[in-house]
Amino acid sequence: MRIPKILAAMAVIVMAGAASAQEKPSFVFTAIPDEDETRLVERFTKVAEYLQAKLGVPVEYVPVKSYPAAVTAFVNGQVELAWFGGFTGVQARASTPGAEAIAQGAEDDHFKSYFIANAATGLKPSAAFPKDIAGKTFTFGARASTSGRVMPDHYIREAFGRSPEEVFARVGFSGDHSRTIRLVQSGAYEVGAIDYAVWDLDRKSGKIDETKVYQWTIRGDVDATFGAGFKDKVRETLLAIDDKAVLAAFGRSRFIPSSNDAYAPIGDVAKASGMLN
Repeated sequence: MRIPKILAAMAVIVMAGAASAQEKPSFVFTAIPDEDETRLVERFTKVAEYLQAKLGVPVEYVPVKSYPAAVTAFVNGQVELAWFGGFTGVQARASTPGAEAIAQGAEDDHFKSYFIANAATGLKPSAAFPKDIAGKTFTFGARASTSGRVMPDHYIREAFGRSPEEVFARVGFSGDHSRTIRLVQSGAYEVGAIDYAVWDLDRKSGKIDETKVYQWTIRGDVDATFGAGFKDKVRETLLAIDDKAVLAAFGRSRFIPSSNDAYAPIGDVAKASGMLN
């Protein structure tokens, strides 16, 4: 784990032996905490083990407590790689020269947000925008979530010509998709917006009683730390993942190439909604 600068003087003495024994620096990554902690640990422990075996360097997953914390860790160089949502990836790359979106789930190429409702509302499933949600209590996910905030906010404004605060009786932020599902299912909120992939995973695992766009982003300075060509090696390793256990933890069939340009429309929507300067 990278050591905070404030502890560097002490750490040089304490870790001197370990540093000499381990010549290669650790490749550290993080992820937005979009689900409950148990699932995150399961998912990213598998990824860390896979990457370490393929990249030939120690790999470590460092959890964070919030979406902004993931962006801050990346921008400050505390991690070299991150699993971001569309909006958090745009935020991180805007503040980190040379950073690139390098891979995304095949399913992320077909962005979807789900609006879910408690059965007591009487709302019925529909492919059309559910305008009957007006006047009900509503929860987004995390404030910086693409599928749980940025895009649903856009769809709501597009459908009603008003802000969510003007459309709903009460607006909240659950913090992550799993909590949004629980809050709507319990009736704490009547309606919510979530990432479709989280909904599908929870439904398959039996967590839902029925009565997202993500991408890997890597810093531009990794070749300087780990050697020429390392960025390309990470990209190729992610795209080559065929371990069903790793992919299943993401609800993805495979990873495909991505780029910064692919997420420009999300940045445009966020700017238009006042969420991105």
